[in-house]
Amino acid sequence: MYKIGWFSTGRGSGSRALLTTIMNGIHKGDIKAEIAFVFCNRERGQTEETDVFLDQVASYNIPLVCLSSKNFKSQHSEDPNWRTNYDRQIIELLNGFQADICVLAGYMLIIGPEMCQGYDMINLHPALPGGPKGTWREVIWELIASKASTTGVMMHLAIPEVDEGPPMTYCEFPIRDELFDKYWKEIEGLSVSEVMDQQGENNALFKLIREEGIKREQPLIAATLQAFSERKIRIENDKVINREGNILQGYSLTQQIESILKDSL
Repeated sequence: MYKIGWFSTGRGSGSRALLTTIMNGIHKGDIKAEIAFVFCNRERGQTEETDVFLDQVASYNIPLVCLSSKNFKSQHSEDPNWRTNYDRQIIELLNGFQADICVLAGYMLIIGPEMCQGYDMINLHPALPGGPKGTWREVIWELIASKASTTGVMMHLAIPEVDEGPPMTYCEFPIRDELFDKYWKEIEGLSVSEVMDQQGENNALFKLIREEGIKREQPLIAATLQAFSERKIRIENDKVINREGNILQGYSLTQQIESILKDSL
């Protein structure tokens, strides 16, 4: 059985919805795998939202390991290497669990070198391979500034350098079509700085790009785990390899994601 490790801070409803989506896919047989463990960097009692997430994990009978990063930092505040030592403690706690791949699912810590060496960890980024880096907000503003015609969402291998890991899977969608064109026309002649100053994140184009990206995030994560569990792709030497042994610059799941979205209408 293909085994998945799940890392999450469990901050809110998005974290719970994603876990539900994956567990539903497993139960239906679409994702031929099991979640071997969930690791949370918060402990029970820290926040109400995380407690709800921990209850959800328990309801699925998934082994749960918690270690509060906040408490660890407080207890080792004078240690300049506290962050490295925190990751080492996680590795020790997870000793005995096996995972073919680990998913960073709303995990609000940057992964250190030792964690990256110990596990193949994949993370969501709201852009195409080779596209803008940074937060989803920074990505959208850069797309608008460059007058991009397409964007997408990808899963990439987590490395210590944020957003720099090689792409594993992705899906692409246009932002220059009849759905978007009227909003591009509304900002013709304006610089991106002017749009940011006058409307900010309330700008209709900004909001629509974000909405279309969000639609594809959970389906992409599920389809990615399905592809890995069916051995359509694998990670080898920090690269994604298909069944034929070819090295890919990311495995396209665009058609599958668009089909899922169409069926959901």
